[in-house]
Amino acid sequence: MKYALLFSLAGGLLVSLPTSAQKLRKTATGSGLMEKGEKVGVWEYYATTRDGSQVITQKYDHSAGRLVFFRPFDDVLYPVRTPDGEWSRMRLTHPVFFVGGDPELATYTGRLSYPAAAEAKNVQGRVVVTITVDTLGRASNQQVLLGIGAGCDEEALRVARSIPDQWIPARVGSRAVVSKIDVPFTFRLAGR
Repeated sequence: MKYALLFSLAGGLLVSLPTSAQKLRKTATGSGLMEKGEKVGVWEYYATTRDGSQVITQKYDHSAGRLVFFRPFDDVLYPVRTPDGEWSRMRLTHPVFFVGGDPELATYTGRLSYPAAAEAKNVQGRVVVTITVDTLGRASNQQVLLGIGAGCDEEALRVARSIPDQWIPARVGSRAVVSKIDVPFTFRLAGR
């Protein structure tokens, strides 16, 4: 452990206190403190608007494991599982989020391997996978909502299932609820 030596002016006493090995880290998508390779404290996550300016989309306290701030979203109805196991659409305090927002999620959704069949047939487009996120932020029941075939649907599902459980569950008031999020995966051949 590292120690800092402090000198007390009043009594000339030397006191040693542990110092933190935290370092400030800034990326294109977020900034905050790192300690021993782990994110700690409140991190700010950013997105770029259409006009090119950078805005804070969420603040997440990695030490406490809770969302501190999120940029307001459209007031639409989202799918929520009711206590009897049925699905209903309702207004949420906030929908399912990925810690770090869309830019952080894109680091995972971009890990696609282009299927040989899709490349041979020049298949391109977007596959949308719906993911159920429980009240603890765990993902399950990944399903293709909109597919393009030629192996792309299966590849999008493979990648969706490999996304780490860094989900922030949807909330109605202060209560976490089971909800769904639709995640797009874009298949585009280079130079075409």
